[in-house]
Amino acid sequence: MRRLTIREVEVHKLTGPNPRYSDGPHPLGDKQRQVQAIDVYADAREPLRVPAAEAHEAPTMSLHYLRIVADDGAFGFYGPIDELPARVVLDVYRDFLIGADALASATIWDQLERLDRHARHGLHKAAISAIDNALWDLRGRVFDAPVWQLLGGGSRRSIPAYASMLGTPLDPASITAAAQRVQAEGYAGQKWFFEHGPGGGPEGLAAAVDLVRQVREAVGADEPIMFDAYHGWDLPFARAWAQRAEQYRPDWLEEALLPNRHAAFAELRRSTSIPIATGEHVYDRQEALDLMRSGSIQVLQADPEWCGGVTELARMAALAETFGVALIPHGHGVHAALHVIASQSPEVCPKAEYLLRHMPYRHQFELEPPVPAGGAFALPERPGFGIRIDESKVESDELMPL
Repeated sequence: MRRLTIREVEVHKLTGPNPRYSDGPHPLGDKQRQVQAIDVYADAREPLRVPAAEAHEAPTMSLHYLRIVADDGAFGFYGPIDELPARVVLDVYRDFLIGADALASATIWDQLERLDRHARHGLHKAAISAIDNALWDLRGRVFDAPVWQLLGGGSRRSIPAYASMLGTPLDPASITAAAQRVQAEGYAGQKWFFEHGPGGGPEGLAAAVDLVRQVREAVGADEPIMFDAYHGWDLPFARAWAQRAEQYRPDWLEEALLPNRHAAFAELRRSTSIPIATGEHVYDRQEALDLMRSGSIQVLQADPEWCGGVTELARMAALAETFGVALIPHGHGVHAALHVIASQSPEVCPKAEYLLRHMPYRHQFELEPPVPAGGAFALPERPGFGIRIDESKVESDELMPL
């Protein structure tokens, strides 16, 4: 029996030039405002546009990657991960991991969730996700196989991607141009993000409906179009929107409500023919099970960097198949999501999300990062997740202090 003992757990902070800075400060005055749950409080709402004079990109950017090293030199590498979960990895879980069997990832996962009373949700679960993903990468490197192959996949040669349009300005000309461009590139649909919620009153509702109309008119009757409220709505607003938007046949309404409003999700589902999606802020399979058992959702969107990593996302895929729900992971964790999707039936995991304006910067320091071509991701072939750093883009590599 092979045993690899974890010798070190470290977080690398990589810093390099910010491509958005270009030749000088880059104004963000035209960025899209995304509806927020706190918008119900009038004094908490941001201006619809960030004044260009007050918003500039910094000349450098930093990203964090987790590295777990075994006693024989084998290692797992995963990222980028957010800074706060990285801090939890080092402060809460590192000492426990030292000396554990790096190949016993399912056992480690269970132990980490039991180790701290707050481990089931939030930053602790994001930290566990990073650890789990790094251990899957280590296993792939040890056995010289991509993670999807370790999970039992093998029938798919590419993974369709849908384009996530967050950050696209919502004036009519920008909507039409961006929607038609993405459609021509072959993506398996496109998802748009609302600016307004209940705090916007009747005018906000009208604008939210009009966004659907404009996108549908831009792409025609057959293009899959989806819409995301980023848990910024309430049930009355969502029902009113759905009643008016049904005529444009959206493929789903995403995260209309706060993630713990399970009864309201069930009521929303009963009140509209528009498929209901949620899950990026669902942190474990019990929450997912409750939503599926009640028939509240048709699409589950758990994120493998927040819900517990590849281990938990694969468990959710089994539940989704049981209930006839599609699992289309949230696009924050593309590396892990692609491998889970590739291991599942296309019926269960039909496609992946790609945030057009955000992922290139999130993977700025990587060689050959995951990018769709012709609207689809090629199947990853390198061992583990195959993440490699482009040293030419990194000015400094610092270990986060213990």
